[in-house]
Amino acid sequence: MIGITSVGAYIPRYRLSGEEIGRMWRTRRKGEKAVAGYDEDTVTMSVAAALECMKGLSAPEALYYATTTAPYKEKQAASIVAGACDLVKTCRTADFTNTLRAGTTALLAAVDAVKAGASSAIVTASDCRLGAPMGRFESALGDAACAIMIGSTDVLARIEGSYSVYREFSDVWRTSKDNFLQSGEGRFVDEMGYSPAMREALSDMMKKYSLGPADFAKVVFYAPDARRHASIAKGLGFDKAQVQDSMYDAIGNTGAAAALIMLVAALEEASPGDRILFAGYGDGCDVLILRVEKRPSGRSMKERLAKKVNIGYGSYLLWRELLEVEPPSLPERPAPSLSSRWRMRDTISSLYGFKCRKCGTPQLHPLGQIVRVCVECQAKDDFERYKFSDKTGKLFTYAIDMLQPTKNPPGLNGVIDFDGGGRMLCELTDYDLEKAQVGLPVQMTFRRMSQERGIINYFWKAKPIE
Repeated sequence: MIGITSVGAYIPRYRLSGEEIGRMWRTRRKGEKAVAGYDEDTVTMSVAAALECMKGLSAPEALYYATTTAPYKEKQAASIVAGACDLVKTCRTADFTNTLRAGTTALLAAVDAVKAGASSAIVTASDCRLGAPMGRFESALGDAACAIMIGSTDVLARIEGSYSVYREFSDVWRTSKDNFLQSGEGRFVDEMGYSPAMREALSDMMKKYSLGPADFAKVVFYAPDARRHASIAKGLGFDKAQVQDSMYDAIGNTGAAAALIMLVAALEEASPGDRILFAGYGDGCDVLILRVEKRPSGRSMKERLAKKVNIGYGSYLLWRELLEVEPPSLPERPAPSLSSRWRMRDTISSLYGFKCRKCGTPQLHPLGQIVRVCVECQAKDDFERYKFSDKTGKLFTYAIDMLQPTKNPPGLNGVIDFDGGGRMLCELTDYDLEKAQVGLPVQMTFRRMSQERGIINYFWKAKPIE
């Protein structure tokens, strides 16, 4: 029996309200959207979702990364995610990009991988799309990530069937030179593109398996906005109670991650035996029928949505590099050395340090270099690898830096004492400055540090435990 064995999701803590956007442009906007932090992108959010999904489980044999906003035009992002998740080097990695349907297409590829003999495969879907300032997409597009594990044991929801169709249609797009989402005329896109494609795919799927709306506890599907989401469901004969909330008013349209995030929320509220009709969209549709075996454990979507901090429009423009500001007066940071990054790859990717085999003391070199002498017992060259990224710790001391070149000033740097031993000096993120204090419990999070010469420098920061 092949199906979903675990789920995870990541909603950034920051929110930009429609009212805040409307105040800038003297228009009326509703709802709010989730905004990735200044040090987040689709890779870092995918790592957060994947780590939650894999918690307590064996590592998957394949990892698929789905997005329309990959950080590189030519460099695989799935391998960065796999490295941060500390997967074995034989893990099969692949990027699914350039379509809103990337998430569901990757999900079907994961199902095929398990059918072919893989013990499990994980799909991460994440997006950070940009709408042009003052445009209709500016307030509509949100940022988030989702991860779904596919396997054949201890299944949460088994896959009873699937159906896919392609449909070449230009509704929304971006070329390699576009920063902002482009779209055709709204009514034409709806009446000739999305609506007939989704209605046809869902109807054909139900006909294929001789099922009707009454046979499903929930219907979960992508839509460009909440209005068309409700219209499609009503037109197919589904009651309002059967339709999974799109959450667009709370986090916005999260692109390739949207349908999968809705599915996670539906599974969290489902009962054993419930049947779910699930569909993704983008130049066609992927449709799946799921039968629920049990609910997933862990944090609920309501808990994820409740953790939020509102930001101003100026911060949003700065974080998205839509506003040019005065550069810091401090000396520029040196560009990352490719050879140094290669030597320090264990520390950069998964935050590995060393543990003394004689006395058991863990330690992490501040520059990621090889440790040769134990700080506790002075044993020489007698260490084993030790991972710090999955350890919690406490803030031993900290410093507030008003001059630190950060897009969310002031900077906060701290010394972290890890539970179980080991110490690290690093930046903090997602903090409330007034709550910073010695002894603050923290955990590690994979973040975007800087970008020089086109190279994105990812590393680990500490953030307060929620």
